[in-house]
Amino acid sequence: MSEPKLELGLKGELLAVNFLKNNGYRIINTNYRTRLGQIDIIAKNKRTICFIEVKTRKNQWFGSPAEAIDAAKQRKISQVALTFLKQEGLLNYPARFDVVAISCPDVQPKIELIRNAFELDYHYFY
Repeated sequence: MSEPKLELGLKGELLAVNFLKNNGYRIINTNYRTRLGQIDIIAKNKRTICFIEVKTRKNQWFGSPAEAIDAAKQRKISQVALTFLKQEGLLNYPARFDVVAISCPDVQPKIELIRNAFELDYHYFY
């Protein structure tokens, strides 16, 4: 990953964490990694465990930030989320997948929270 892209991603994640905290989320973990992949932010919103993918873009040339989360990425996030829930003994808690899409972080950033951005597809785990 090139340094400017890494910096953009880190800036986006910091903006997302602050945005989520200001909107009632309690951050549990950031950059949670397993051998299957990683999740940018894990947080609690009321009683729900939220697995949050952050996408940051300087422009719309390659589509909106949210469009970058394709089916393969959703599957990977789902697998990592299930690993987290199992390890932490939280399988009985409600969970969802949110996306924080950030556009133009250098100027006045536009931050969009997409709750329930996609569903956990259980057939990948059986």
